[in-house]
Amino acid sequence: MPETWAKDAKASVDLHLDLPGPPGSRVRLSLETALRDAVRTGRLGPGTRLPSSRALAADLGLARNTVAEVYSQLVAEGWLTARTGSGTSVAERRAADPGPGPLDRPRPAAPRYDLRPGVPDLSAFPVGAWLATARKVLAAAPRRLLDYPDPRGLPQLRAALAGYLGRARGVTADPGSIVICAGFAHGLAVTCAALRSAGAATLAVEAYGHQAHRDLAQAQGLRLRPLPVDGSGAVIGVADGTDAALLTPAHQFPLGVTLHPQRRREAARWGGIVIEDDYDGEFRYDRQPVGALQALAPDRVVYAGTASKSLAPALRLGWLVVPPRLLDAVTAQLTAGPSGLDQLTLAEFIDSGGYDRQIRRTRLAYRRRRDRLAAALGRQGRQVTGIAAGLQAMLELSGADLERQLVTRAAEHGLALQGLEGFRAPGVSADRAGLVIGYGRPPEHAYTTALARLGAVLDSGLEPGRAAVRN
Repeated sequence: MPETWAKDAKASVDLHLDLPGPPGSRVRLSLETALRDAVRTGRLGPGTRLPSSRALAADLGLARNTVAEVYSQLVAEGWLTARTGSGTSVAERRAADPGPGPLDRPRPAAPRYDLRPGVPDLSAFPVGAWLATARKVLAAAPRRLLDYPDPRGLPQLRAALAGYLGRARGVTADPGSIVICAGFAHGLAVTCAALRSAGAATLAVEAYGHQAHRDLAQAQGLRLRPLPVDGSGAVIGVADGTDAALLTPAHQFPLGVTLHPQRRREAARWGGIVIEDDYDGEFRYDRQPVGALQALAPDRVVYAGTASKSLAPALRLGWLVVPPRLLDAVTAQLTAGPSGLDQLTLAEFIDSGGYDRQIRRTRLAYRRRRDRLAAALGRQGRQVTGIAAGLQAMLELSGADLERQLVTRAAEHGLALQGLEGFRAPGVSADRAGLVIGYGRPPEHAYTTALARLGAVLDSGLEPGRAAVRN
């Protein structure tokens, strides 16, 4: 085949066509058929620009006049359109209805107001600052950084995180012990796989938490043992006999309690590996954030953090601080991680102070939201529980039936709520009920209305004089 297409990169666009039969007297008919079929089947959609007659002729090894005649014929038939100065493209036409496909199936309508936990206010993402930082790092980055990155993460980000985590979260870490992952779920899967390869068989998990995290651990072959959670956090003693434990010590999810100092010491002395999920450790409003458990036992705690709450989940940026004895096993489990360019951007964002500014700004905004939630429910004689931290609060209820009724009634009024039942580990007795109210998710302009609808739903669901709330 002639090499003209490879020599003139500016000449046209690429177009793959299979011409039936060997070149010969019917080559024009073959080209007409191939182009017509490509348009009819939708492979070339309306508005698709076609190569110039000169470029396509060179690509296919045909005479230019042959291609020009075929284009003219298909324009006359209405398959293509040609405009002076704009070239030839596929004409707009009404396609036959292919019937519903996988992407056309009805999807549940997104709720107008959403108070489910787990997602920050996406409109708070610092678009301008992030773009400016990305431009800066792209302009200065050596071209070698566009290659496949180190599976453990770029050295620049690992060094920036070592400094930040030590300063802001009290983590004991050096860049060599940090592994970059594509969010917490990726980091948890990698850690559980490493533990399993090292001989671990059982993972203790808090009785209330994300079912997706429990599923990830089980998918790696680990058996689960639920740990009761009371007003002092997870009951560490129940973990005896297991190989590892997954904890949210700074701010238990979803109940909101902090692991009591005595239990923190018990966890640090415990013989197994602790996976510390510090999902929202920077967001504490009533006092200084509780430091990381990892600092008490850096040789036995895998510290896991993420930018999902501080920036946005779509960045898929998370990190693990791994004890030396597990580092090789974790590294061996790594596959594709986050984009190297996003890693560079986050490293510069941290080093420049932009990340700290973002944390301070959103911390203030979320504190105000939590205060507004507490005040709105307080006017109705109700009280949220859990420490003043994170992006969610608990409203405890008198029973599971009431919880389900309120969730259903809220959905009927365009408000998404999530009950405690969805976070309970299988086999755990249903001795608690409540709503886990996420106040981070709604954009600011929708938050007031979301609170008003929440209050209306609660008023319609609780009998007068029944607070149905436990302090």
